[in-house]
Amino acid sequence: MPYTRIAKGAVTVIVATVVCHSLMSAGYAWVSDSTATDEATIFSGFFEFLLTTVASWTLMPLLLWAGMRLMGETGNVVLVLVGGLVWAGLSGYSIDDIDRAGGHMPVMALAAYVLLGTALAGIDSGRRD
Repeated sequence: MPYTRIAKGAVTVIVATVVCHSLMSAGYAWVSDSTATDEATIFSGFFEFLLTTVASWTLMPLLLWAGMRLMGETGNVVLVLVGGLVWAGLSGYSIDDIDRAGGHMPVMALAAYVLLGTALAGIDSGRRD
C-alpha cells in the first residue's frame, strides 16, 4: 500500500477543501451584501452566486491536480475527476447550509469528503512501462 502517496493525498485534499470552502463562504457573503444593497432588482446577487459556485467547482479539481503534482505524484486522474464531481455534488447539496450568515457545510460531510479524497489519492492510475 502506497502510504506516502496516501499521506500526500490527505494533505492535498485537506488544503483544497479548506480553500474551496473558504471561497464559497466568502463568495456567498458577497452575495448577501450585494442583495442587501440592490433589493429592488429581481436578479440581484445572481451573478455573484453563479460566479462563486462555478469558481469553487472549477477550483477543486485544479487544486487536487496541482497539489499532487507539486508533491511529485503522477497518475491522479481518478482523484481529480471523482474528487471534482463529488465536490460539486456535496457543495451543491450543502448550498443552503453555507449560504447564510456564519454558515458552513456540515463537518461530517466535509470529513467524509476528505476521507474519500484520501482514499482516491491512494489509487494510482499512472502507467508504468
